[in-house]
Amino acid sequence: MRIAIIDDNSFLITSMKEKLSFFEEIQIKFTAWNGADLLEKLEANHNLDLLLMDIEMPNMNGIAATLAVKQKYPQLKIIMLTVFDNDENIFNAIKAGADGYLLKDVNPHALFNGIVETIKGGAAMNPSIALKTLKLLRNPINFEETNKEEINLTAREIDVLEQLAQGLSYTLIAENLFLSPSTVRKHIENIYSKLQVHSKLEAVQKAKRNNLI
Repeated sequence: MRIAIIDDNSFLITSMKEKLSFFEEIQIKFTAWNGADLLEKLEANHNLDLLLMDIEMPNMNGIAATLAVKQKYPQLKIIMLTVFDNDENIFNAIKAGADGYLLKDVNPHALFNGIVETIKGGAAMNPSIALKTLKLLRNPINFEETNKEEINLTAREIDVLEQLAQGLSYTLIAENLFLSPSTVRKHIENIYSKLQVHSKLEAVQKAKRNNLI
């Protein structure tokens, strides 16, 4: 089974390679850093059975890449392999043509079985993802409308959010913006509240989705 791994995190690529090294039936033909890199490599070699595709990547994310691959190489199977199991990512990945959806903490045997199942025409899915997919089918959400919500952040809150997106600590953000750490913490509380999120990752994701940063 010839596969390629697409992920912008070299540590996670290594982790996936290690998980698959237990199975001699699997041959990793190449890895790619993002969707654009993948499309370039597929031009040279699309003699593959399946792609393991990350979602959040620069220079063409996994969902856009899935759409592009399925248009040009419809025979290629694609499993989304991600840390994100939010409803919108699941919905958009399936809509783009993904054949399966697994979380990156999947164990080696479950990953191998998912690859085999998908190549045979099935659909590999974590139980939690399958449940979310069923709920989405029962209660469809118009994500385009949902994303049009009005979010009013102050200029200072956007400054803080941009620093957060760079992975900086509260102390560094405070130094860069000439604020006290407690003021930064207060700004972040306000940001979480306005964006209706509970973590830095969610805040950055939602801000990017709404073109705030």
